[in-house]
Amino acid sequence: MPAVVPGTLQWTALGLFGIALLHTFSTPLFHRLAQRHPAHAGAWHLLGEVEAVFGFWAMVLMVAMFALAGRQAALGYLDSREFTEPMFVFAVMVIAASRPILGVASHLVHAASAIMPLPRALSLFFCVLAVVPLLGSLITEPAAMTLAAMLLRDRFFAAGLSTRLKYASIGVLFVNVSIGGTLTSFAAPAVLMVAAKWGWDSTFMLQVFGWKAALAVMVNALVLALLFRRELAGLKRPATRPAGEGRSIPWAVTVISLAFLFAVIVFAHHAEMYLGVLVFFLAFAQAYPQFQERLIIREAFLVAFFLAGLVVLGGQQQWWLQPLLLKMSATEVYFGATVLTAVTDNAALTYLGSLVDGLSAEFKYSLVAGAVTGGGLTIVANAPNPAGLSILKGHLAGNAIHPLGLLLAALPPTLVALAAFRLL
Repeated sequence: MPAVVPGTLQWTALGLFGIALLHTFSTPLFHRLAQRHPAHAGAWHLLGEVEAVFGFWAMVLMVAMFALAGRQAALGYLDSREFTEPMFVFAVMVIAASRPILGVASHLVHAASAIMPLPRALSLFFCVLAVVPLLGSLITEPAAMTLAAMLLRDRFFAAGLSTRLKYASIGVLFVNVSIGGTLTSFAAPAVLMVAAKWGWDSTFMLQVFGWKAALAVMVNALVLALLFRRELAGLKRPATRPAGEGRSIPWAVTVISLAFLFAVIVFAHHAEMYLGVLVFFLAFAQAYPQFQERLIIREAFLVAFFLAGLVVLGGQQQWWLQPLLLKMSATEVYFGATVLTAVTDNAALTYLGSLVDGLSAEFKYSLVAGAVTGGGLTIVANAPNPAGLSILKGHLAGNAIHPLGLLLAALPPTLVALAAFRLL
């Protein structure tokens, strides 16, 4: 880029990255603007989507790059980016959150709760907050968040939980989903963004991260269920199934849907393959609509758009990030990542870390462990959090969650996760 004053483009990219971070905490402002200006409500609502923020500012960066460096340099930079992971997230989310797959997961939850030596309400509550987040390692974190939030809403929130227990449940749910997807290398966006470059497969994740995460998830869910056992036992209908869930799905449809999901996971690093599988799945779903609910295409696209925007914006941050990270110890990185995750998505942190060369194995572990540990502290800390909130907010005062309330509710399970990843 000879025509550019040295550093101009990098400083521009850094400024846009900072604006994007501020934008993630300003999304309520855009929703208020949508109410005040209904003629442009669609545009304001889009800018109010947390997942759309990085994609939007990535487009601004590309416009700036065209202006500063020219067409050839801008297109060359874009062609050098790797979008396999964002596209994979889109494909796997659409299939994993389909009704047959979620139906299998729901049956597993009910079966697990039925054999537990606890009262029915407590066992179901525990399984929603423990089994479902761990299933996220197979059906992806966004799908696990969707299923768990729906079960919480229909079985417990609608039955009249106290505000205190609602917030505590959301705090545990957000933390458990964030760490519960680390048993495999493809389910958690924070892991997916580094797994290929660092050579972390699912066996590695299970041995190094997974068992620690599983222990923390179960401790968080069990402690909360026992602390509020009297309130849970007093609910009138904690185990009532929502209307329509009892409709049976032929076993062949379920098996075929599972085969589609398995195929996407197997070809996770080959976009031309898993996108082809997705097309066939969409055709299959269209052919048998009676066995499907609404596919989460919009939600999956927004998450993928977020990750793609992160790839574009993050690629210009290496110049300042590498010397900063290399000055930090593994312990400093762990706690720093846990705190920073509260103000930016954990996938953003891990992806930026993957741009740095020469990191030790301990450093890599600390970065990812810290990022997933802090994934429940705020709405923006983990990509699936907004999806969970959108399902549950109808049972919260003002149809919104108070940021400080979420932070306080998520701190205890976050400390449990922190201890599991640091001490075990």
